[in-house]
Amino acid sequence: MTAFDLNTAQTELQGKNPRTILKAALANFDNIAISFSGAEDVVLIDMAINIRKDIQVFSLDTGRLHPETYRFIEKVRKHYGIAIDILSPDREQLDAFVKEKGLFSFYEDGHQQCCAIRKVEPLRRKLAGLDAWITGQRKDQSLDTRGDIPEVQLDAGFSGPGKQLVKFNPLLNWSSAQVWDYIEAYRVPYNDLHQHGYISIGCEPCTRPVLPNQHERAGRWWWEDSAKKECGLHGGNIDK
Repeated sequence: MTAFDLNTAQTELQGKNPRTILKAALANFDNIAISFSGAEDVVLIDMAINIRKDIQVFSLDTGRLHPETYRFIEKVRKHYGIAIDILSPDREQLDAFVKEKGLFSFYEDGHQQCCAIRKVEPLRRKLAGLDAWITGQRKDQSLDTRGDIPEVQLDAGFSGPGKQLVKFNPLLNWSSAQVWDYIEAYRVPYNDLHQHGYISIGCEPCTRPVLPNQHERAGRWWWEDSAKKECGLHGGNIDK
């Protein structure tokens, strides 16, 4: 494996299809993992497992997911015969937060602190042991925060002193329709909530079905400014 040149990779992968980006990611990095939570991520698992059987997959268990989401994670594990590393929040941080603010403080003071404890901290722990990760981000999920990110990037939010973390976004240029065309064509497992009006699915208290013609992210943190709908996993999208 030759040294990875980010600038060259950004030029070579710009506008390329998801399989080409995935192949490049898996060819350049052995210590790499797919972040799994939604429909896009299972499409990536389906593609990646045909390129490399030993791909690492991890998922965040915030403790506030829908029952359907937990069943979905198990469905994916069994369907592909893979191990999924389930990441949980730090118990002491979570206990102190809930004791101080209760279970629904995000409706009053925003979701950032809750997400930081339930999502960002366990993700940071996981990414500290990786050289690169693969996400299901798409540009059209949020033009405010994801409209101009590249297919491959330095993850400034999770890189540290002496260690750079690379992030690949293979589905960046796909639409939701393309994702679902793939799911139907290849019989990819999906969350049962999608059959009940849910498109973008997060924690149960912070996710609701969307109305016809509403944007898919309208059902996430609906009480907040639409330009801030990132939980911190891709927080650099707001700061860019």
